[in-house]
Amino acid sequence: MAKRVILAYSGGLDTSVIVRWLTERGYEVITYTADVGQSEDLSDIPEKAKASGAVDAIVEDLKETFAREYCMPTLRALALYEGKYPLTASLSRPLISERMVYYAKKLSANAVAHGSTGKGNDQVRFELSVWALDPDIEVLAPVREWEFKSREEEIEYAKKWNIPVKVTKEKPYSIDENLWGVSIECGPLEDPWTEPPEDAYQITCAPEKSPEEPFYLTVTFENAIPVAINGKRYEKLWELIRELNTLGGKYGVGRVDMVENRLVGIKSREVYEAPGALILYEAYRDLLSLVTDRETFHYLISHVSHKYAELVYNGLWFSQLKEALDKFTEHLSPHVKGEVKVKLYKGSIKVVGRTSPYSLYDEHFATYTTQDKFDHTAGKYFTKVYGLPMKLLGRVRGKKL
Repeated sequence: MAKRVILAYSGGLDTSVIVRWLTERGYEVITYTADVGQSEDLSDIPEKAKASGAVDAIVEDLKETFAREYCMPTLRALALYEGKYPLTASLSRPLISERMVYYAKKLSANAVAHGSTGKGNDQVRFELSVWALDPDIEVLAPVREWEFKSREEEIEYAKKWNIPVKVTKEKPYSIDENLWGVSIECGPLEDPWTEPPEDAYQITCAPEKSPEEPFYLTVTFENAIPVAINGKRYEKLWELIRELNTLGGKYGVGRVDMVENRLVGIKSREVYEAPGALILYEAYRDLLSLVTDRETFHYLISHVSHKYAELVYNGLWFSQLKEALDKFTEHLSPHVKGEVKVKLYKGSIKVVGRTSPYSLYDEHFATYTTQDKFDHTAGKYFTKVYGLPMKLLGRVRGKKL
């Protein structure tokens, strides 16, 4: 009896070849494709998968689940890997893994498989996520062990088995896209000194070619979730994010160019586009600052954000620490309500206004007008107590001079 495997399937060359490669080794292959907001037509996926040798093909719309259960927790933590990367591709892998495990159990599959390479981060994200959910399931990674040494050899194999793969001039870039953003690497980007060519970018306009007048938008948050843009409410969160991608892309915002530290120990030059995500990061951070006390806000941005991003990047979405940090950020959510006014202009995102019914800003204490209620005389005693350690330090240093 053939063993059954659920394969994470994109329909590209690698995963199409994997279908036949596994079939030749005695597996019944069921492909799994998730719609997480990538801008491509998935309607022909089942036909392509079966033509490659799959016994069945599953295509599932996960855009709303991805937006609410994966993008939003990351936003609440203000998590940016190494302070820059909004974890675009990192977020879809645990969700895809979760669904593959579900279907493996439902369809009595012995294993799941992915198309990641041996030096990438995705192999870790897939495998750790799968094992956290089912520690006994087998995970296959054909690209790490098969005999093909080049894309040309894969193409010859595809021709031999009549696998329906479009063979065109190879694009210089490797591109991964979902609702939260686009990841771009390879080709001329592998030289960290080379400025990214404009043809590398997929969803953003060059800032210098964007409109001459700035664009203002207001994002409304309720319970830490963006619900409206310029007063227009969105019932589906993924549609709001996509609209921000469109608006931001028009003004050239959301581009990230960085050399990042991969989990396997190598450095990699990556280019990202995440206009919607980065607009929300700026807006959320500003609103959170308005409604949380100093110690809480400082702890989140100095400790939670960094660790959360590191955990997600390193494939530890289902770890206990990540789940505990979610509880911390969720505790703050009820007060993250209000509106943030954002200015988009020539590649820049700037918050220019914010308001909330839970605002901790009190104009009567902040003002320097006659409305000032702050007791300035208290400052004398405050600095005297607060500055005592520095006064003592100064005395000791003075003795040594």
